[in-house]
Amino acid sequence: MRTHIPNYRLYGDAAEPDWLGMVHFEWIRERSSLFHFEIAPHVHDGLIQVLYLTQGGGEATIEGQRWALPPQALIVVPSGHVHAFHFTPDVDGPVVTAAQAPLESLAGVGDAPLLAQVRRPLVMSAAGTGRQARALRALFDAIAAETRLQAHEPFAAGPALLLAVFVQIARIAASFAGERDVRKDSDAATPSRRSAQLERFRALVDEHFPERWPIERYAGELGVSAGQLSRLCREALGHSALDVVNARVLHEARRELVYSNLSVKQIAALLGFADDAYFGRFFRKQAGETPTAFRDAARRKLGRSVPAPGLNRAA
Repeated sequence: MRTHIPNYRLYGDAAEPDWLGMVHFEWIRERSSLFHFEIAPHVHDGLIQVLYLTQGGGEATIEGQRWALPPQALIVVPSGHVHAFHFTPDVDGPVVTAAQAPLESLAGVGDAPLLAQVRRPLVMSAAGTGRQARALRALFDAIAAETRLQAHEPFAAGPALLLAVFVQIARIAASFAGERDVRKDSDAATPSRRSAQLERFRALVDEHFPERWPIERYAGELGVSAGQLSRLCREALGHSALDVVNARVLHEARRELVYSNLSVKQIAALLGFADDAYFGRFFRKQAGETPTAFRDAARRKLGRSVPAPGLNRAA
């Protein structure tokens, strides 16, 4: 029976239904310090909470299950789940509270697998995840700014920004390949060495793919052999290291072909190819069609006219 469990809009505040359309941002330390860092069991009906511990730790209890809070813990508490927290006094980081139903609607339309991410409790570490952790921090900063604006603006961006947070959470969870959910008696929340190497490889690819680095150079930066790097990628991603690099180059090529007015020759140079013929062979092998054919088809789908090759619109 839950009749004795307090039902709070925000912990320590009485329920106010007219808050349902808002996204609320605050700092974990500011709220939890009022309760001496011990948050008693309670439930948020209709609300979801996302916490990101940028420092400190402690323990969470969700529906009777105790969870250790690993470094840089991400915590998701969906609507209707009884939860409690014990935080260390040095705890801090953002906590966002929002209406569950609108967020589920956005997740279901944008990317159905995100719906499951939004609906289930989660405790997971973002430590060592590089790009995703940086993206999370930027998104939480944007949500903080949005909450300052939402009382004065006719349109709300908070739910969309929070959905973007869940995209990053899903990416982090996927990068850990089964190391996502962490129980108190497990240290699986901390990214494995393999996960950290894979994340570092992806970051290097993002930074250096236009320079056409060979796989051996990526491997050298990681302190492994080219064969070890490819085995790592095959085991974790199902593709070789070269496949990962080529996929990143192809993604950038497609984006430039669709959204820029650069000629195929200019795009080839931008991506580090010696000439447009070499780029054309690469693109056709990877995508199954020529760059020009892809550009024409993509822009027809977008309802855009195809600009003359090599011409940029005047600013």
